[in-house]
Amino acid sequence: LMWGVPVLLGAVAAIPLIALRHPTPGMHRGLLICGILSSVWYVAINAYVPMHYEGYSLSYHTPSELSAIGAPTRLLWVLIVLPYMLFFAAFGWGVLQAAGDNRRLRIVGNLITVYCIFNFYWPPMHIRGQEASISDTLHLVWASATVLLMIAMMGIGAFAFGRSFRIYTLISILLHMVFGALTFMEAPGIESNTPTPTIGIWERINIAVFMVWVTVFSLVLLKRQGDIHTQTTA
Repeated sequence: LMWGVPVLLGAVAAIPLIALRHPTPGMHRGLLICGILSSVWYVAINAYVPMHYEGYSLSYHTPSELSAIGAPTRLLWVLIVLPYMLFFAAFGWGVLQAAGDNRRLRIVGNLITVYCIFNFYWPPMHIRGQEASISDTLHLVWASATVLLMIAMMGIGAFAFGRSFRIYTLISILLHMVFGALTFMEAPGIESNTPTPTIGIWERINIAVFMVWVTVFSLVLLKRQGDIHTQTTA
């Protein structure tokens, strides 16, 4: 917290400085592509890190258990997840730059920045079978706040574009809530160290819904920026 977080916050602060120094269409496009890269990176590390945790099951265990206190992959996860936050923070600045007079896009861009700063540190949970502490309680608080930020981004972003994107986003929010509820139903089994046969599946689908939405959102913004650039140069 004392040494790592200030460095990361400095990296986030450097993103707009670099972008403002090079305000080119290529830079704007690169920032928006970072939204896609953030989702791809998160999916990739969720496939890679479990290979270093003997006995870990993608269906039985949650992603949070990869960084739990006592988990052999804790340090690996903490280090390897950092680029995800930097990619997503860069995307947030790209959204702000692309917003123009669109108030909803500006709100989404600011929410992404808040999301990234808030998620630079997560209070870790303990591995199964160990006594829970305040850290486990705070982990649940962080998870709840993160889900609310995701839904807020999607809900506000839904009305930034046309009807098709709005319908797609509302379906995504519904799926996010359904699989979030399924995850919540099995969650007590982690603390009590009882079987949770499908919690990993439900939570990963829940996360994937958001990651796919971010990717689609990035593509819509890229198309919008391309259309604006074409009109400007015509």
